Amino acid sequence: MMKTWLEAVREAESRIRPYIRRTPIEFSPFLSQETGASVYLKCEMHQTTGSFKLRGAANKLLSLAERGYQGAIITASTGNHGAAVLHMANQLDMPAEVYLPKTASQAKVDRLVQLGATIRQEGTDSLISEQIARQQADTKGIPFISPYNDREIIIGQGTMTLEIMDQLPESEVIFVPVGGGGLISGAGAALLDHPEVSLVGCQPENSAVMHASVTAGEILDIPSSPTLSDGTAGGLEADSLTFPLCQQWVDRFIDVSEEEIAEAMLSIMKHHHYLIEGAAGLALAALRQQVRDFKEKTVVLVLCGRNVSLEVIKGLLA
Repeated sequence: MMKTWLEAVREAESRIRPYIRRTPIEFSPFLSQETGASVYLKCEMHQTTGSFKLRGAANKLLSLAERGYQGAIITASTGNHGAAVLHMANQLDMPAEVYLPKTASQAKVDRLVQLGATIRQEGTDSLISEQIARQQADTKGIPFISPYNDREIIIGQGTMTLEIMDQLPESEVIFVPVGGGGLISGAGAALLDHPEVSLVGCQPENSAVMHASVTAGEILDIPSSPTLSDGTAGGLEADSLTFPLCQQWVDRFIDVSEEEIAEAMLSIMKHHHYLIEGAAGLALAALRQQVRDFKEKTVVLVLCGRNVSLEVIKGLLA
C-alpha cells in the first residue's frame, strides 16, 4: 500500500538524515524592519552540495539502493540537481551521466566536471535536455533521475519544510522558488497537517512556466528568456506530477523581474554576507513586490542555493 505524501516525507527524513545537513533558519532584522513582517531565512545554500537538491537526490538514489539497484543512472540538470545526484552516486558507486542545456551556468558545469561527471550538453532549454536524457535512459534500460517529475524526488525535497516547521512552528507564510515545482510540491506535502501555512511560489518573469500553466489549467509549452534565476528556468514535461500538486497546494504565485532578482541577491549579500544564486533571490524579490499583503506575518524565505558564477557576481556589483 502506497504511503500518503506526508507519511512518505517523514520516512524520507529518516532515510536521508545521515547524508544531508539540517540547514539553519535565521531571523533577518534588516528585512523584518524593511517589510514590517517577521522575516526568517531558510539557508539551504549551506546544504552539502550548495543547494536543496541533495534532499531529493538522496531520497531517490537511496530508495533505488534499498530496492537492490546498483547500476548506472542518467539525469538532466541546469547544475544543482546534477551535482546532488553525482554526490550521492559517488557515495553509492553508481556511474552517472548528466545532460544539461547549452545555456547552463559555467560555474555549475565546472562543478559537475570536478565531481567526475560524464556531461552531455543538448538544447537551449532544460526541458529539451530532460527529454533527450529520458530517451537515452529508456534506450539503455537504466533509471532516469528527474529533477522534479518523480515522487521520490518530490518527497525528498519535502524534508526541508519539515525542518522549517520544527525550527519555526509559528511560520505563517513560506516563499519558495519554483522551476519544475519539485521543491514547492514537497513543501505542500510536508504541510498537509498545517493548512494554516500559506505557500507562495516565486518565479522569474522571464521563465514563469508553472505559473502560466496553473493559470491556464494545463501545462503550456512556452519559451523562456535568459534569467539570473537559471536554476528555475525552462519548461515542464507534459506529464509532470508537480503540475496538479501545484494546482492543489500553492496558494499564490508571484513573478518577479530581473531587476528585482538582482536587488534581492545584493541585499542578501550586503546585509547577511551570504553568497546566493539567482533562484535564491526569488523569494525576497517576491516578498518585496507584494509586501503589503504580508505585513505582521511570520514569513520564511527559502534561500535555495549558492552556486553562482563569478561573472554574474561581477555583473551585479557593476
